[in-house]
Amino acid sequence: MWFLQCLIQELYLVKRHDSKKDVYNGTVTFLPLEKNSEGKYEIKKCNIYQIQLVYIKGEEWSVSVVAPFPEDWFSDGIAYPKLAWLGNELLSKVAKWSVEQKPSEFKSTLSLISVAKYSKVYQDLKGKYKEMVKVWPEVTDPEKFVYEDVAIATYLLILWEEERKEKGLTKKQSFVDLGCGNGLLVHILNNEGHSGRGIDVRRRKIWDMYGPGTHLEESTIMPGDAHLFPDTDWLIGNHSDELTPWIPVIAARSSYSCCYFVLPCCFFDFYGKYRRRQSKKTQYREYLDFVAQVGFVCGFNVEEDCLRIPSTKRVSLIGKNRTYPPTEHALINKQIAQYISNRQTCAVVLCDRKVACNHKDHSDVCKEVDSELPENETETAGTIWMPGFQPREKVEQIRNCASLPRDFVDDVVLSVANLLLNAAPQKSCYDMHDGNANTWNQGESLSLKEVAEHLNKEILKRLKSEYGGLQTLLKNNHQVFEVLNGRVHIRDWRKEKPSRKTKPEVKRRLSSEAFKTRLCWFFIHHPDGCSLPSESCPYAHGTEELRQSQKIKKKKHIQ
Repeated sequence: MWFLQCLIQELYLVKRHDSKKDVYNGTVTFLPLEKNSEGKYEIKKCNIYQIQLVYIKGEEWSVSVVAPFPEDWFSDGIAYPKLAWLGNELLSKVAKWSVEQKPSEFKSTLSLISVAKYSKVYQDLKGKYKEMVKVWPEVTDPEKFVYEDVAIATYLLILWEEERKEKGLTKKQSFVDLGCGNGLLVHILNNEGHSGRGIDVRRRKIWDMYGPGTHLEESTIMPGDAHLFPDTDWLIGNHSDELTPWIPVIAARSSYSCCYFVLPCCFFDFYGKYRRRQSKKTQYREYLDFVAQVGFVCGFNVEEDCLRIPSTKRVSLIGKNRTYPPTEHALINKQIAQYISNRQTCAVVLCDRKVACNHKDHSDVCKEVDSELPENETETAGTIWMPGFQPREKVEQIRNCASLPRDFVDDVVLSVANLLLNAAPQKSCYDMHDGNANTWNQGESLSLKEVAEHLNKEILKRLKSEYGGLQTLLKNNHQVFEVLNGRVHIRDWRKEKPSRKTKPEVKRRLSSEAFKTRLCWFFIHHPDGCSLPSESCPYAHGTEELRQSQKIKKKKHIQ
């Protein structure tokens, strides 16, 4: 029961819950509480769920989750996850955690702030900004981005409140969000009384919805003297990509009192994509150590914390205290310039001469015989600190595999499908149709890594560097594949549930005529054919079933 007790504590921190434990039967029932219009807490009945641990035999146990009202389940992406997540992901994680021996390579969640205060502030902000989900104009997932930014804003507000108490400040901190994206984090912080602005290379549709109280700028940020913020208390890098390693540098050179908060996501060095150097660490852990190292070189006492957000990249790095007195500013500035120069030299050497690097803690710098800065280079390397720096493009490239040649996509789909069908042991799905017993080979499921290992390196390079990766291509071909929790499966259309939404009368009439505009992949390529009869399959079993979809064309009025 020890890991269930840990789970209770973890879930309680996300939202106010009342939990009923039955130790004898190994069950925990979660009763979510929400405030009504009178400010009193009531049980949210539709989201009651229970986790049960059952002893089987020997060292074998089973863990299950039960939701008594699945048809009424409400999900907001954070406090109330999707029901499928509880069954598909939570259970496997609980089972893994219960037998895992190795310590985590990350800090515990919300280790630097008051968890109780976080829970209260988060609930208040979520109630205030939840309507953003309904009006979100971007193509990104509104639940993920709205509640993620609400959670990050909650963390910063509490962090800054505690900083004001520590330093005896009364005025709320100012900030600049570098690479602010949709600008929601800026909007929330502005609304909560913090003066600040967001800067991004590309304007978003949602910016127009915030109003004049939210300060957002469309501008390209080039690390250099022109982009220093001497009057700003905090710099923020929330998934700031190529700017991430530069933010501690900009903070250090802006003023002695300037602090920073970064939430690294994509892996960038000062000069471009980050190159791995330590195979003993995960790529994410190695990159976090690099960004932390930059902070140390810049004279910050870097702290690490894990946020509670719906993202796999949720470790933040915070620099709010200096390790040196103000009188040593010039010395630290020279140290920063030297470090950046060595990183750039190391990149050139690795590419051209393959010279080895030293990987000691906080000294991950290539050691050259002459590592001094050129005489004509100033402490800050002129107006632009690194002339070769490449900011992100103003026009966002489409990386969803939609531009790949059809023949290329078809070949990859067929290769992966054959790999799954031929993997041992094979899974045959038993079905009764017209009184006869039929088996249909669904193949084996493989992890994305296992699939990638069987593909040609040139194919993987083309997918990853230009079009977003293997997973994107497989998900796009949802007629054939289902990708769940990092594993690839052949889709069995007999298991697909019809939409529960009531169709309008017109659509119900059209459905009987079933316009089939695409051929059934399984009918053509699967050794057992399609798992569905022709009349039930949404795709055409042969060209004779194809129909041209009828679209109502709008008349153009010429003036």
